[in-house]
Amino acid sequence: MAMLEIKDLVVSVEGNVILKGVNLSINPGEIHAVMGPNGSGKSTLTLTIMGHPAYKVESGDILFEGESILELSTDERAKLGIFLAFQHPFEIEGVKVSQMLWKAAQEKGWKISPLEFRKILRESYGRLKMEEFVDRYLNVGFSGGEKKRSEVAQLLTLKPKLAMLDEIDSGLDIDAVKLVGDVLTKYKEEDRDLSMLIITHYQRILNFIKPDFVHVMVDGRIVKSGGFELSLELEEKGYEGLIGEVEYAEK
Repeated sequence: MAMLEIKDLVVSVEGNVILKGVNLSINPGEIHAVMGPNGSGKSTLTLTIMGHPAYKVESGDILFEGESILELSTDERAKLGIFLAFQHPFEIEGVKVSQMLWKAAQEKGWKISPLEFRKILRESYGRLKMEEFVDRYLNVGFSGGEKKRSEVAQLLTLKPKLAMLDEIDSGLDIDAVKLVGDVLTKYKEEDRDLSMLIITHYQRILNFIKPDFVHVMVDGRIVKSGGFELSLELEEKGYEGLIGEVEYAEK
């Protein structure tokens, strides 16, 4: 059974259709990357899966472990094991990182003491070289790169079944990209059933966390899918070159 199955998904935002019939299936343990130019619908896909109320599903379905999640709220989807690392993480004054994640763990039904949880939290943030950030207000005063590394540390802490990373590499310098990629690869080795959906413009993050499948999204549709080598082809030809080839082949 697929961990995530998207069937003919059509999604609109404020009356404008963004996704125009997306099909995607992710099995347990698989890493998928969705690449595409700005405005192609990549972030819309992750936000729709997560249940953002601004994104209206006009038709199609989203199945998680074989069950439709369209009627579930965002928090209910999170409790099932779906996690989204935001492209633009929010700053929340007055709420510490540790407080937010402890509440999330309680909502997921974890039977664990605060002391045990704090140990897990510090280990997760320590892997991203951010152990001292656990008692700071969530993302307040964080640099762009620190916000993205914190999102990954939250993933490690909460241990989801499906992790969606929306442009996790934006705002990171090359050393931080390598760190994030290496940490995620190591964690994936520890949790082989973890499924991942990586949204990115650029191939560089995929050098450090290698996907099983790469999909190219253009104008709300997945126009081409392949293995890791497809990301290398995109790096060489660019989106315009690859899109031109797809359009020629469809004629």
